[in-house]
Amino acid sequence: HFHSRHGKPAVVTYHSDIVKQRLILPFYRPLMMRFLGAVDAIVATSPNYLDSSPVLRTFRAKSKIIPIGIDEGAYPTPSAADDVWCRSTVAEPFVLFVGVLRYYKGLDVLIHAAGQARCKIVIAGSGPVERELRQQAETLGRDNVIFLGEVAEPRKMALLRTCLGFVFPSNQRSEAYGLSLAEAAMCGKPLISCEIGTGTSYVNEAGRTGLVVPPSDPIRLAEAINRLVDGPTEAASWGRAARDRYVRLFTAERMGKSYAELYRELGGRKG
Repeated sequence: HFHSRHGKPAVVTYHSDIVKQRLILPFYRPLMMRFLGAVDAIVATSPNYLDSSPVLRTFRAKSKIIPIGIDEGAYPTPSAADDVWCRSTVAEPFVLFVGVLRYYKGLDVLIHAAGQARCKIVIAGSGPVERELRQQAETLGRDNVIFLGEVAEPRKMALLRTCLGFVFPSNQRSEAYGLSLAEAAMCGKPLISCEIGTGTSYVNEAGRTGLVVPPSDPIRLAEAINRLVDGPTEAASWGRAARDRYVRLFTAERMGKSYAELYRELGGRKG
């Protein structure tokens, strides 16, 4: 970027602070700050992240919020066979997690919470900590936790359509947004997430589209899950609000138009 001296407007989307690789941050930070200082605009994916990131706060004056959007038309419609698979795999009411099984997803907390949850908990996905999570569930005797591994997209959509709600227990700032939350909102499902100061609490608006609980708190997480089980009317209301919020804020079309508007603005300014 610096070597080319291109003289053109530059936009960078800032998705996440450096969280895990803190040892290299002192060496990388001067270059990062110089680069961010040189670009014309910085896009943050949520107002929550803009407020909580010490890096973004430094450049607030030239930051713009454009949430990550998804295209509903790109998702497959489950077939009758997919629906049969879903009902046969999980015959009882369940809440769903979908994602890569990584250290910051808080799934160990979810497995602890399962001991007090009055429904099945389905975990769809694979990843680096899958073996440890399966061992934890077995050791604790969590028979209501079902690991499905990776599932095909039509089956994922069948699970999303069938579940009581979507639980997303990520408990570290490495979870900068939570695209799976947006997918569940698109499907009109009530959401459960944790307050970690990132975009998860923008996609899931506490008390409106679902519940936001403290991170790494299995008791509060179980209470939130049981509230979906015990209050279907309230849960359905949150699901409708989640769908409305998706349509208003998290579509791919809206994201594309927002970027196009920013590009035109910067192009005109340079011209």
